[in-house]
Formats: sequence, structure tokens, C-alpha cells
Amino acid sequence: MAQLRAPADEQRQHEALHHEQDAVATEIESSSNKKARAGLCGVLRERKVVELARPKRRLVEVPYTATLAHTANAPLASRVSAVAVAAPPGHWIGAGGSMILESDPATGAVRKHYIGMVSLLDILAHIAEADDEAVDLDRRMAVPVSSVIGHSLEGLTLWTLHPNTSVLECMETFSKGVHRALVPLESAADNVVAVELVESAPGYRMLTQMDVVRFLRAHGAELKGVLSRTLCDLGAVHDAVFAVAGGVKVIDAVKAMRAAALTAVPVVLEDSTVDEEPLQDGKGKKAIETFSATDLRDCPVTRLQPWLGITVMEFKKKVAEYRASNRPVVPGADATFAGVVPAAAEAADNAATDDEVREMLVTCPEESALGEAIEAADQVKEQQSLLVTCSPDSTLGEAVEAAAERHVHRLWVVDDEGMLAGVVSLTDLLRVVRGGRAWRGSGAA
Repeated sequence: MAQLRAPADEQRQHEALHHEQDAVATEIESSSNKKARAGLCGVLRERKVVELARPKRRLVEVPYTATLAHTANAPLASRVSAVAVAAPPGHWIGAGGSMILESDPATGAVRKHYIGMVSLLDILAHIAEADDEAVDLDRRMAVPVSSVIGHSLEGLTLWTLHPNTSVLECMETFSKGVHRALVPLESAADNVVAVELVESAPGYRMLTQMDVVRFLRAHGAELKGVLSRTLCDLGAVHDAVFAVAGGVKVIDAVKAMRAAALTAVPVVLEDSTVDEEPLQDGKGKKAIETFSATDLRDCPVTRLQPWLGITVMEFKKKVAEYRASNRPVVPGADATFAGVVPAAAEAADNAATDDEVREMLVTCPEESALGEAIEAADQVKEQQSLLVTCSPDSTLGEAVEAAAERHVHRLWVVDDEGMLAGVVSLTDLLRVVRGGRAWRGSGAA
């Protein structure tokens, strides 16, 4: 009998050994994934937003009494896409009920209350509100900037992040579609993290989605496993993509973009008829350009009026010609990269008619001449509203590299034949990283 039981005992021992080996393998795989998550979270948790914000230029702002025309010159002169609006303390309720105050560094007395942020999209939205086709641009641009705060969804809330907020927590905010937030270099609220509604500090910096994306690119070595996942696998691609035909008038495109809360659309080859809506389904069509609110930044207000009635493609051509005719020499920069920056002189002349604007428009410190030239060179490709594409099989790392290198806020996704298949925004990139989908299945920390 003993001889008959021996094979069964041996089989049970063999099965037990396999079960133990499977358990060990599962534990190793789980441990590997935990290490990947720990590696990613470690980098993102350890670094604070103040480290990203401190090297940036001082906040660009305008007073609440500035006209929209003068406000539009601030992005032109300072190479930014949005400006803060400041008012005397105690007279205004900030956007979203926020109380973001600038205080005197010596006495702590409150000097300013930031009541909102005005972006190029807000200016476009205000222009697009005109009912008649022949927009009286002078009249519409003569209103005070305080009257247009909140035209875009983001303008309804002014965000601020405590300097000790981790990059990971910052991504939580940015992954929900918030494009920018103010970061005080010093804060009286020592134990508060993430978004605050009340803040008083002697100085702020603007932190954007692009800053976080560049942080991810700079830490590519630590995040190698994470960045190797494909956009399709991560679910980062939006299938729906709106586009405009090159023959659509600029004013019609602006109105349609305002209604759909879009800051940029691809320009496709298909012609549009009079009866068609300006926005169309771009999927399966060939994109040739990008039409963006950023284009307005390089278009002086004095030239905008006659350009509203021309087609999008004609507008892109005129903007390109204007940039080319105002090409400065950037000290120390490659001549092929130095160039397409519109002259700030015209904007400065226009803004000089408003002493308050001239006083409150903040640029870089004393070393700003070279610093702004380098920063301007760094943003050349964004200023051109480039058509930057990727494929669904592009990796997260490739998308991050393309967005950061070309300074664009969205990548148009194309298929093997170069036809539009979707869009990936910076919000999408940060969402998949912050949500954890990027590191699940990644085999490296």
C-alpha cells in the first residue's frame, strides 16, 4: 500500500511546489508594479511647485481700468497668452470668490487684489459676441478689461497653488482642464496644499500645464517605463476632433470656436460652402495648418479689423508675413531658430498712451534683455501655431517630447495615411499620468 500511495504524495508535493512558484511570481510582478508606482510617485511627490515656478519671469498684469485694446497689447509685448488683472483691495470679489492678494514685503500691507485672468480666448470671445458681420472693433476693444473677465470657462475661477504643493497634486488640478495657476513664492498659509481660495504674498509666478509637461520630459530617465506606454493603450486620444476649412472667414471661425470653447482647431483642405457651419468633423480629413487663439498674440489690434473678414488661410499668410518682417536677432541663439518674434515696439507705443498700463505691465528684472530674448526664441514654434502631429501608437514619451519641444498645447493624431484620427491635449497627457493608467503595466520604476 505504501508503494501505491507514494506517487499520489509526490504529485501533491509537485502541485504544491508549482502553486508556491506561481505565488512567488505573482508577488514579484506585484512588487515590480508597486516599485514603478513608487518611482513615479516618488519623483512627483518630492518636487514642489515652487521649484518649477521660481525661475519664471515676474507676473505680467494689467489694471482693471485698462481698455481691452491695451490689454491685448500686453501679450504682444510680453510673449504670454494670459495676463492677470489687478484692482485695489477691498473693492472687488475675485473670480470664483477667490481672494488672491499681493502684500508689501516689508509691512505685509495688502497692495493689490487679483480679480481674474484674461486670456487671448477671452478677447476672441468678446469680439465674437458682436451680432453684425461688420464688427466695430474700436468700440468693442474700448471696454474696460474688468468687463470681460470670465468670458471663457477658465476665467470664471482664478487658481492659486501653495508653494509646498507637490507636482503630483498640481497635476490633479491641471488634469481637470485648468491651464494655469498662480504660485506665491512665499505664503502665510504654511500648512495648506493644493488649491486655495485665500492667499496673500509679496509676489507670484504663473505656473502652466506646459511647465509640468517639461518637468516630465526632464525626468525621462526616472520615468522611462511610464513614458514607454502608447497613447492608444493609455486612452489619451480623443476621437472627436473639430476642424475648419481654409476658406472660412476668420470672424466666423472665431465665433464657432467661442461657442465650442475651443482655443485651437486644425485647418483642413476641404472647402466649405456658405450654408455649412464653420466647424466640421475633421476625422478622416487632411490637416494642413493650425488656427489658434495664439495667432492673435502676433496680430496688433490696429491690423486685426481688416483681417477679420478674410479667410483663415489668408489670415495665416498675413500673420506669417508680419512675423517675418519683424524678425529680431536673438543674442547667442541659432539664426535658424532665433527669429519669428513680432516687434514689441509697436505694442509699447500703443500701451504708452495709457500711463497706468505702462506702469503695471511687469516684465523681467534687470537682466530681462537677454532673458526675454531667450524665452522668445524658446516659444517661436508656439507663436507659429504649428501643425504638430502624432499617431495613436506614439508613446507617451514621444508626445511629451513633441509638445515640449514645439511648445504646443495639443497634438493632432493622424492615421497611417496622414488623415485626422483624433487629438491629444496637455490635459490628456497629465490626466493619464496622474490617474495612474500610465504606470500600470510598466515594468520599470
